[in-house]
Amino acid sequence: MTISIIVATSLNNAIGKNNQLLWHLPADLKFFKATTMGCPVIMGRKTFQSIGRTLPGRKNVVITRDKNFNADNQFDLIVVSSIDEALVKMHAEKEVFIIGGGEIYNQTIGIADFIYRTVVNTNIDGDVYFSEINNNEFNLVWEEKHEADEKNKFDYTYQKFERVGLI
Repeated sequence: MTISIIVATSLNNAIGKNNQLLWHLPADLKFFKATTMGCPVIMGRKTFQSIGRTLPGRKNVVITRDKNFNADNQFDLIVVSSIDEALVKMHAEKEVFIIGGGEIYNQTIGIADFIYRTVVNTNIDGDVYFSEINNNEFNLVWEEKHEADEKNKFDYTYQKFERVGLI
């Protein structure tokens, strides 16, 4: 199974504040949907609650330590208590995507095969940050730059990193 992280960061690696995204980039939402469609998405409880629903066309896996967590009969939702449990349940899948938040990213960056990152060309204060990507562990294998437009307020760059030594 391939483990991929997908994340949008500012130039200073901020990814969120008060359990919300820091920007509205429709192009990045479209990229996220196209990249993850058909694959399971694994997220923490706070990320799930900030989205407010399951993401269609994907198995949704929520990690929480809250034994009383109730997702109100959401379809395509699997609730687990750890990353390991999530990966065991998804073992038959070709690829899974880790979609946040900060703690889940921190727990999975050491086992990720790929990182899909959208770099939003701004420095912004957040209360959650993504780790620096270690160039000794990951190689940048693809990059696509885009300029701001009427729908997307900031310049942004899509990047794909591959774990060093991945065959």
